[in-house]
Amino acid sequence: MVLSKTASQSDVSVHSTFASRYVRDSLPRFKMPENSIPKEAAFQIINDELMLDGNPRLNLASFVTTWMEPECDKLIMDSINKNYVDMDEYPVTTELQNRCVNMIAHLFNAPLGDGEAAVGVGTVGSSEAIMLAGLAFKRKWQNKRKAEGKPYDKPNIVTGANVQVCWEKFARYFEVELKEVKLREGYYVMDPVKAVEMVDENTICVAAILGSTLNGEFEDVKLLNDLLIEKNKETGWDTPIHVDAASGGFIAPFLYPELEWDFRLPLVKSINVSGHKYGLVYAGIGWVIWRSKEDLPDELIFHINYLGADQPTFTLNFSKGSSQVIAQYYQLIRLGYEGYRNVMENCHENAIVLKEGLEKTGRFNIVSKDDGVPLVAFSLKNNKRHDEFEISDMLRRFGWIVPAYTMPADAQHITVLRVVIREDFSRTLAERLVIDIEKVLHELDTLPAKVSAKLAIAEEAEAQNGTVKKTDIETQREVMAYWKKYVSERKSNKNKIC
Repeated sequence: MVLSKTASQSDVSVHSTFASRYVRDSLPRFKMPENSIPKEAAFQIINDELMLDGNPRLNLASFVTTWMEPECDKLIMDSINKNYVDMDEYPVTTELQNRCVNMIAHLFNAPLGDGEAAVGVGTVGSSEAIMLAGLAFKRKWQNKRKAEGKPYDKPNIVTGANVQVCWEKFARYFEVELKEVKLREGYYVMDPVKAVEMVDENTICVAAILGSTLNGEFEDVKLLNDLLIEKNKETGWDTPIHVDAASGGFIAPFLYPELEWDFRLPLVKSINVSGHKYGLVYAGIGWVIWRSKEDLPDELIFHINYLGADQPTFTLNFSKGSSQVIAQYYQLIRLGYEGYRNVMENCHENAIVLKEGLEKTGRFNIVSKDDGVPLVAFSLKNNKRHDEFEISDMLRRFGWIVPAYTMPADAQHITVLRVVIREDFSRTLAERLVIDIEKVLHELDTLPAKVSAKLAIAEEAEAQNGTVKKTDIETQREVMAYWKKYVSERKSNKNKIC
């Protein structure tokens, strides 16, 4: 199956005006050129195209770090040619990774004895970390079922419908049923009571989210733990918990240190966190920590010696760069507890500034919570004439990338905009964004309703024909369908221009 697609069928060559100083021949767009070109031309051609990318600092859709200190940038570039997997050749890099694992394990209150090493590994992100944690749960459950002489072919995981797509990937790739707790309007995270009701003897774990992608809210891991303890006592099962702390793992310990969500809860057996989100490292680093050695089946760990020495490895890939591991260690020792707390408090304060600015417009409902990941999710109070997708599209004219999306089942009739507050998003930018949103709203108010006007005409025709009038939810779903089609067609037309 081909996952890529050609943007233009009419022009199969790449042209660059400035690069003509070095080379006059055009380059094939989708085939490797026959001849070499000067390095200056290659740089200029690529640089010209990259100018059309969005500005990472203004990409408010992403949780991923877009700024680091120059000193760390230098460390990254100095180590960019080191392959992390060559542990015998780069023993110091391996040691730095082990230090990171132990620091994060202590941050998550892992029950480690004096001198006891933490159990964990660095990954390319939380997606790989979740795959590894899920495999550990599945293998441990299968081993127990085999020992008891029970069927082990129908494992399942219980999650909320608000989980990130990597959980769906794990379930599909590794043949595990995904049992999702549906959302409802006004409650956009997993309900612990409903989650525990869905647990059965084939449940390998319940996954709780510390920082929902949709609205930044922390799920109640403490309540889930307490309810699951009671169910385990009643049934004789030992269903564990995994905490997906991709976004919240580097926030909760500094902003909400009294919140019990981590290894302080006995059923929490593993936690993943994204170093490249609020761990403040560029994209490409995640971590998964296990409570103890007993929670990571030994048969999942491979031992290799063809790189110079015996090396244990538990990853889905093999080779990867060392830069992000080194950058994570830099941030941990550079900032310390005090520094991380200052950054997270500042992000939280800027989120409040943005929220209050949006509320003053009188046009939005705030969907996110004050406590949780520092982001602001909001929806229009009245989207009859214009909707959130139009606002998102028009904000791009100012350089802002603000996503609009619908909630999962059973709240898919709710559409929201979301702004993620990162370290490099200042209070000045927050205030500027509010001003630009007000400009967009004013402009939309002066425009005729695009999609809604068509629906109004259709409804009037239906009324004349005696057809039953659509509900507000049905109307809103049609509006979203029309708008998605409109945006898709616009993008398609843009791709036809060379």
